[in-house]
Amino acid sequence: MEMENQMESQKRRGMSQDDLISERTGSLGCIGWVIVIISGLFTTLLFPITIWFCLKIVQEYERAVIFRLGRITDRKAKGPGIFFILPCTDSFVKVDLRTVSFDIPPQEILTKDSVTVSVDGVVYFRVSDPIASVANVSNADFSTRLLAQTTLRNVLGTKNLSELLSDREGIAHSMQSNLDEATDNWGIKVERVEIKDVKLPHQLQRAMAAEAEASREARAKVIAAEGEMNASRALKEASLVIAESPSALQLRYLQTLNTIAAEKNSTIIFPLPMDIISHFMRK
Repeated sequence: MEMENQMESQKRRGMSQDDLISERTGSLGCIGWVIVIISGLFTTLLFPITIWFCLKIVQEYERAVIFRLGRITDRKAKGPGIFFILPCTDSFVKVDLRTVSFDIPPQEILTKDSVTVSVDGVVYFRVSDPIASVANVSNADFSTRLLAQTTLRNVLGTKNLSELLSDREGIAHSMQSNLDEATDNWGIKVERVEIKDVKLPHQLQRAMAAEAEASREARAKVIAAEGEMNASRALKEASLVIAESPSALQLRYLQTLNTIAAEKNSTIIFPLPMDIISHFMRK
């Protein structure tokens, strides 16, 4: 008996969604057809009254899944507009096809590098197969919400903190593909997943801020050192040019005096050439 149950479950897993729907929309049986015929006769005899119980209307964004004696009557949902049901034997469930969005509550997640972060997001989905959303799952909306929370934990648990902060788009696409694959049998199409906010512990925020500040200071020191080195090279080249022509040094003196005089200073320091001073020192 246990082997037969396992074989039956494996057989059902191998069946496609259309095959499962076809199995549910099987024959009503002799007794079922008798009840349906009696219901039809009853509807015909009391036509002026029963017409209000037979005609139903669904909106443009809705579809109706009809059950006749507990079985799905058709492989395609009814609507939009007016459709007909039999009283006493038929019942129907309305399914909204509009896109639904919901927030994933903040989840405390331990990343791959053992950092605890709080992450929340938003999911956009819609019903793509009304019959599967009614027949395969008791509450498609609630089940999708719970699955989104679990998927967020599973996906982010395999990421480092740096990947979590820098690759949000890739994480969102990974979540969307995982959710879409898991909810396909439920008749749900996940259209979009977005990561809203990543909250880090305050101690980690201060540590990251200190690390960033130290990195900026290190880059500033390197840039200043490179500037000093370039300036020293330029001064060396200028000294070599001035050494080739002694008159160039005198012109540089005059240019310096012109710059000082333009600032209207009361005291002017005039540099004397070392050659003149050395000449007087010999005497």
